[in-house]
Amino acid sequence: MEMVVDIDPGLITSFKKQIRGEVIVPSDDKYSEARKVYNANIDKHPGMIVKCVDVADVIASVNFGRENDLLIAVRGGGHNGGGLGVCDDGLVVDLSGIKFIRVDTSNNTVRVGGGNLWGEVDHATHAFGLAVPAGIISSTGVGGLTLGGGVGYLSRKFGLTIDNLLEADMVLADGSFVTTNAEHLPDLFWAIRGGGGNFGIVTSFKFQAHPVKTVIGGPTLWPIAQTEEIMAWYDEFIHKAPEDLNGFIATMVIPGPPFPEALHNKKFCGIVWCYTGDPDKFDTLFKSVLDKNPLFQHVGEMPYPSVQTLFDGLFPPGLQWYWRADFFNTLGPEVRAGHLKYGSKIPTPLSQMHLYPISGAASRVGPEDTAWAYRDAKYAGVIVGVDPDPKNSDKITSWCKNYWEALHPFSSGGAYSNFMMDEGQERVKSSYKHNYHRLVTIKQRYDSNNLFRVNQNIRP
Repeated sequence: MEMVVDIDPGLITSFKKQIRGEVIVPSDDKYSEARKVYNANIDKHPGMIVKCVDVADVIASVNFGRENDLLIAVRGGGHNGGGLGVCDDGLVVDLSGIKFIRVDTSNNTVRVGGGNLWGEVDHATHAFGLAVPAGIISSTGVGGLTLGGGVGYLSRKFGLTIDNLLEADMVLADGSFVTTNAEHLPDLFWAIRGGGGNFGIVTSFKFQAHPVKTVIGGPTLWPIAQTEEIMAWYDEFIHKAPEDLNGFIATMVIPGPPFPEALHNKKFCGIVWCYTGDPDKFDTLFKSVLDKNPLFQHVGEMPYPSVQTLFDGLFPPGLQWYWRADFFNTLGPEVRAGHLKYGSKIPTPLSQMHLYPISGAASRVGPEDTAWAYRDAKYAGVIVGVDPDPKNSDKITSWCKNYWEALHPFSSGGAYSNFMMDEGQERVKSSYKHNYHRLVTIKQRYDSNNLFRVNQNIRP
């Protein structure tokens, strides 16, 4: 057991004096709230939580953890489905107080703190008619999403989030502070673009933003019985569509408002669209979607931050989550049949499956250009069992596992690390495929003692 409570209280007292933020221990009133993470299925009890407000706090925390042999978990303030932003007994370095956003309109770059959420970035960039490619929900943390890759609405047009990362400030395992980019420490810069939190704690990111102000977006729904037909059509359509059009396909239940009452608690095959191109060309492009006669469609013009927040209200913090994921190269007949079978058995209104297309700009980056290895995959798939009631935890977990097991034989082997639970070393290796050994070498260089191991761990 790696416990903070074994440490000399005098050491803890002197450590607290080095911290400008807040140090929370189990005896504090704030502890039970501070240890909670987005996924209520995760119930960990750290020995100490440090709410950092600046880089100096992060350096002091890393040094204290290393010198006292503590298990260190790093929390960016977002989701982490696997609950890897917290640990039992050790030290949680919480970055959620390190927030700042500076937009530079001279070159359309954005500098963002390690604790920011994507909704905050969208708010700041939108005022200048800009956006940074991110995910599909605004309460996601910038740090976790970026370090894992960053698949979302703008992937086909502008690439993954990591393809738009220009620079990062980091605190390394030895407590030193570095800035990494294509010119300075390029091996480290390569590794953090997909290699997760293995190499240090990122306190600030610098991104390239793109001109995106208004998009045309929203869902189209078909009865779940049409899943195979719609998936076959979509598989053909999406990769040939102009890169301005993105849409992820899902099996889902309509849980309630804002959807019409006639749809509530019914199962659907849905596609959620986002189009960044010329509005005058949209109707012609979208005609082939409408020709598939969706039962419901609510696709219209909206500010980009609105498409990013479509699902925020459905997924507040504190729900039970269980995640499984895979990459897919094809949506062949067996895959489509599996989605129909398990999409028809969705156990709770918030549980769902998504497939995000990896094509266009995201697929043009070389498979060795960043640590993110699956540039040739056609889809990043994720199955999530979700429900507010802990009593339904087994139900959502078993549905999710069965769904995954049925489709995994047809997958590309690994999974997008941001969608993985704590699934063991073989899954981590298969998710980095040919890049894994290079990541191990870089891990040996920057964190040879594996101080940062509460993650999809690359062992030195």
